[in-house]
Amino acid sequence: MYRVVVIVASGLVLAACSSTDLPSWMKVDMDAFKASPPMDTVRFESEPSGAEARTSTGQTCRTPCALAVPASGNMSVTFTLNGYRPETETLELITNDGTPNLRPNPVLVELTPAPPPPRKPAPAPPKKKPAPKPAPRAAAPAADPGAAAPGAAPWPSQPR
Repeated sequence: MYRVVVIVASGLVLAACSSTDLPSWMKVDMDAFKASPPMDTVRFESEPSGAEARTSTGQTCRTPCALAVPASGNMSVTFTLNGYRPETETLELITNDGTPNLRPNPVLVELTPAPPPPRKPAPAPPKKKPAPKPAPRAAAPAADPGAAAPGAAPWPSQPR
């Protein structure tokens, strides 16, 4: 009888584990039992060296370097270095004797210098405002025949 109770209880526990409404602490993480993809070590080199190599899976390193990358399909690698144009290479998955490998290995890239950035035109000198026009002069009054000559004293001179 004891065996029957243990078997029935075990069945109920297994049925409860497959239920989706269990608390998270009771659920078993099945991802830990999945096989990880096979890895391949790929070497990256650039001329000039010191470029950043970034794979499409997000891994990075400074050349010359090597990375263990998943050999689960084709991937790309982008090489960047200040003053040089970025270069992208594609790695293809090749299976030899059942072993997946990424090719080419090593990945060799020659970076091309980037053209200098376009020069900004020199700023135009500020426009000078035109000088203000002088105010028009008032017309001189017409000469009065009885008036004194210009530069003369306003009253008649008397002999001394």
